[in-house]
Amino acid sequence: DIAPVSRARGAEAAMLADRSDIGEETARLKIHSAQLDQLIEAGGEIGKKLDFLLQEMNRETNTILSKTNGVGEGGLRITELALGAKAAIEKIREQALN
Repeated sequence: DIAPVSRARGAEAAMLADRSDIGEETARLKIHSAQLDQLIEAGGEIGKKLDFLLQEMNRETNTILSKTNGVGEGGLRITELALGAKAAIEKIREQALN
């Protein structure tokens, strides 16, 4: 009987798809990016707020990287983009320290 095997594979595929869904993380990154723009435009004493916001952005990016690990060619492109985002976040952090 193939039906139980098919159901098991379908459940496994659904679970993998759910684990690799990065929609929430990208939505939060968009929100954090808008907050970053507002924070920089406002000026003034932004050190601690900026540090916290960059930590959150880094956390979301790390989650994206962990979710897209090993999900094929599309995952490789997302990994490239996420690594670029991490580099940009670090560059912002370095500039803020100066």
